[in-house]
Amino acid sequence: MGSVDEERSLLEAELDRAENSGLYTGDGSVDFNGNPVLKQNTGNWKACLFILGNECCERLAYYGIATNLVSYLTKKLHEGNATAARNVTTWQGTCYVTPLIGAVLADAYWGRYWTIAAFSTIYFIGMCTLTLSASIPALKPAECVGSICPSATPAQYVVFFFGLYLIALGTGGIKPCVSSFGADQFDDTDPKERVKKGSFFNWFYFSINIGALISSSLLVWIQDNAGWGLGFGISALFMGLAIGSFFSGTSLYRFQRPGGSPITRMCQVMVAAFHKRNLKVPEDSSLLYETGDNHSAIEGSRKLEHSEELKCLDNAAIVIDAKTKSGDFSNPWRLCTVTQVEELKILIRMFPIWATGIVFSAVYAQMSTMFVEQGMMMDTKIGSFTIPPASLSSLILSIIVPIARKFTRKERGFSELQRMGIGLFISVLCMSAAALVEIKRLQLAKELDLVDKQVAVPINILWQIPQYFLFGAAEVCTFIGQLEFFYDQSPDAMRSLCSALSLLTISLGNYLSSFILTLVIYFTTKGGEIGWIPDNLNEGHLDYFFWLLAGLGFLNMLIYTQCAAKYKQKKAS
Repeated sequence: MGSVDEERSLLEAELDRAENSGLYTGDGSVDFNGNPVLKQNTGNWKACLFILGNECCERLAYYGIATNLVSYLTKKLHEGNATAARNVTTWQGTCYVTPLIGAVLADAYWGRYWTIAAFSTIYFIGMCTLTLSASIPALKPAECVGSICPSATPAQYVVFFFGLYLIALGTGGIKPCVSSFGADQFDDTDPKERVKKGSFFNWFYFSINIGALISSSLLVWIQDNAGWGLGFGISALFMGLAIGSFFSGTSLYRFQRPGGSPITRMCQVMVAAFHKRNLKVPEDSSLLYETGDNHSAIEGSRKLEHSEELKCLDNAAIVIDAKTKSGDFSNPWRLCTVTQVEELKILIRMFPIWATGIVFSAVYAQMSTMFVEQGMMMDTKIGSFTIPPASLSSLILSIIVPIARKFTRKERGFSELQRMGIGLFISVLCMSAAALVEIKRLQLAKELDLVDKQVAVPINILWQIPQYFLFGAAEVCTFIGQLEFFYDQSPDAMRSLCSALSLLTISLGNYLSSFILTLVIYFTTKGGEIGWIPDNLNEGHLDYFFWLLAGLGFLNMLIYTQCAAKYKQKKAS
C-alpha cells in the first residue's frame, strides 16, 4: 500500500515539475484519452478554429429557423399576430431553459465534449423533422383562398412543434458548453494564454453574428421567395456541417474532467452549515477546512480563497474537535472545504447581476417578434428589391469593443460589468426609437385612411434601421459581457452551469415577454376594445407597448448599476 502511495506522490511531483517548466498545462486539462496534455500540441487557436466553425454553422442553422419563425406561423400556419408572437417567445424561452439539463450533465458526468456530441444529434433530428413538416403537403395547411385561411390540423401542429421542440432540447447541450469548451483550450495559469482567452470570446461572438447575418439575409430571402422547405433544409444541412466541424478537431482539444454534481456540492454546503449553525466561525480563516496539498478536493477545479461575505456558510467548513482527533474528514454532508463553500458564495454574489438580465432579454425578444410584425406593415421595397422584414435583424455591429479598447486602454475594452450596463442603457434607447417609428407609421396610416385596412403603410422599412442598429450595439455589449463575466467569475467546476444560468435569463426574458404580452392583451381588450396589439396593427397602439418596455428597461438599468457597484470579484489561488 505504501509503495502505491509513494509512486502516486512521485508521479504528482513529476507532473508538477512538468507544469512548472511550461511543457504541460497547469489547469488540470487532459487529452481525449485522459492524459496530461502538452501545450504545444493541443488547444489554443488551432483547436478553437473547429469550435468557432461549429458555432458559426450551428447559429446559422438556429437563426435560419428563429429569425423568420413568426412569419411562418402567421403566413403558413395562419396564426394571429399575438398568438404567433407568444408561440415564438415561448419556444425561444424553452431553448434557453434546456441548457440547465446540458450543463448539469456536462459538469457532473459526461464532460462538455460528449454533451455537445449527444445533444447535437438530437438537434439535427429536430431540424430534419421541421424540414419535412414544411415540405410535405400533408404536413402543412392549405394556402389561403382570398381572406379564408384554413387552420392547421392537430396532426400538422404536432409534427411541426415536435421538430421545433427537439431543436430546443438539442440546444440544451450546446449553448452552455461550446463557449466554455472553447475557453478551456486556453490555460488559465499561463498569462499569455489568458490574454488569448479574452480575444476568443470576441471571435466567438463574431462567429455567432456571421451565422446570424447569413441566415437573416440569405436564408430569410430563400424562405420568403423560394420556399420554406428549402430554407429549413439549408438550415438542417448547416447543422450537419456544424457537427462535422466539431468532431474534426477532437485530437487537438483539451478536456476538463467532470467535477461531480455542482447541485450536490451546493446542497452539501447548506446541510453542513445548518448542522453546525450554532458554532462560532473562527476569526482566523486558515482554521477552516481545506485540503493540504496543491490540488482542490473538487475534480477539475483550482482552490478558491476565503472571502468575508456570507459568513453563515463558513460554518460548513468548521472542523469540530471530534473530527480533528479522529482524522475523519470523509463526510461532505458534515464538513466541506473552503473551496466548496466559496463556490456557493460566488453563485449567490452573481445572482443580482444575473437577475437584471431577465428584463433585458424580454426587450431583446421583440427583435424577432414585434419588430418583424411592425416591419411587415411597412413598405419593404427598395426599388425593385424586396427586403424581408426579418432580415433587418442582421444589423448587429461588433465595432463597440475595439473602440472601447482605445478609450479605456483595457485589454478587453470596457470591463464585463461596464459593458453590460452600457448595453442596458442602449436597449432603452432602442425601444424608444421603435416607439417613435410606430408613432410615425400610425400617423401616416390615419392620414391615408388606412386604419381599418390590414395593409402595409407606405413608410419605408429602412426607418427601422436605427432601432436595429441600437439593438445590435446593446446585444454586443450585453451578451459578450455576460459570456466573459459568467465564465471568468464562475467556479472552475461550474462553468457549464454558470453559462447555462446566463442563458436562463434569455429564457425567463422570453417568458416574461409572453407574460407581459398576455397582460397587455387582457387589459387593453376589455369592454370590446381593439387593444394595443390587434391582428391589424394599423388599428392598434404598438407604440404604447414599446414605451412600456422602455420604462421597464430603465428601471432595470437603475437596479443593475447598484448591484454592479457592490459586486466583489472571485479570487482563485
